[in-house]
Amino acid sequence: MTAPHDQAPVGPGEDEAIALTRRWVEKAVIGLNLCPFAKAVYVKEQVRFAYSDATTPQQLIEQLGEELLLLRDVPADQIDTTLLVHPHVLQDFLDYNDFLDRADALIEALELDGVLQVASFHPDYRFADSLPDDIENHSNRSPFPTLHLLREDSIDRAVDAYPDPDAIVERNYATLRRLGHAGWRGLFEG
Repeated sequence: MTAPHDQAPVGPGEDEAIALTRRWVEKAVIGLNLCPFAKAVYVKEQVRFAYSDATTPQQLIEQLGEELLLLRDVPADQIDTTLLVHPHVLQDFLDYNDFLDRADALIEALELDGVLQVASFHPDYRFADSLPDDIENHSNRSPFPTLHLLREDSIDRAVDAYPDPDAIVERNYATLRRLGHAGWRGLFEG
């Protein structure tokens, strides 16, 4: 939903969007160990939660550029990774998925290819060849559309330290199948 330019965006504000995203990280990403690398940087407070009030893809790409440059310029021991939460733009998953090409092009234009990358999370995330209600899709479902900015060096170190990184996806799928839709909803109740 897009608000007129002279009005604030309709929907969650910064505090609510960041709080719900933190809760998702704590309960699902770390709590279910969907990303075995997340806990270490989270407990060291090296995860930046950035809120975007963008209401157009162009505004979002500009803010993404700012966040990429910030991550490039700040030492990893201060900010290792950034979650750019953008609840007011790209609500449609197909539009969001198409936007990822623009994000990759921006990384190349900023000459950050091989330095930073963008991973994707969305409330309606859907893997290719999956059905909308497949529980496995929840491994990439976040409360709001979110761009995850990652340092390539951090990914390399994490993968080197993990005995079998290829097994993460299958382990996540098995965890989500055991949990089921009711269990997933139960993570966020109360």
